[in-house]
Amino acid sequence: MLSADAIVKLQDETTTKWHDLEPPGVDLLHADAWLDRVARQHRANFDLWHIEDEARTPGAGDARLADVKRRIDRTNQLRNDLAEELDRTLLDWLAPQRLPYEEAPLHSESPGLIIDRLSILALRIYHTREEAERRDAPDQHAARNRERLAILEEQRADLARCLDALWRETLGGTRRFKLYRQLKMYNDPSLNPAIYRNSRLDSGTDAVSAAGPPVAPIDVQG
Repeated sequence: MLSADAIVKLQDETTTKWHDLEPPGVDLLHADAWLDRVARQHRANFDLWHIEDEARTPGAGDARLADVKRRIDRTNQLRNDLAEELDRTLLDWLAPQRLPYEEAPLHSESPGLIIDRLSILALRIYHTREEAERRDAPDQHAARNRERLAILEEQRADLARCLDALWRETLGGTRRFKLYRQLKMYNDPSLNPAIYRNSRLDSGTDAVSAAGPPVAPIDVQG
């Protein structure tokens, strides 16, 4: 059901594909239902990464930044929802086997959250390799990014092994995980005072103010 190697390979392949081609025009990103869910979650991180780049474009005006901020919020919400869906899918698959074993020690991080971290690492590795191989980059720039690339690849390999270990121990009944709901508040008109206190504001400069500062709530590139 779960293989870190298959997930890392899929994230790398789709990252390259989506940078080289237009976004896929079909609903299904992978023939395997589980890996299709993994690909959709990765796609949300891919989109979020590039929307955040728009926010950093020099000279972007307030109206543009307010629009980008809202797109960041929506995409980040999707990213987290899809990570939760990964955990829910795994728990549904385990339930008929009476797993996870409720008496087993609880792991602090769920597989879905680890897969989200692997997704972000795939994007960092792609863009760091791009910088390391830039033909117009000075030697020091390339060398610095080669060093960064080695660190990122080591960190991803470590994290992938942790994911495999968690799944193996869950199947063996010696470790368990739970679905951790993110319960984001910023997109909910009934929970975010910046929305419900300003719901009657007109568009324009007031809309920019109501949107809050034009920065990402979670910076996948940071």
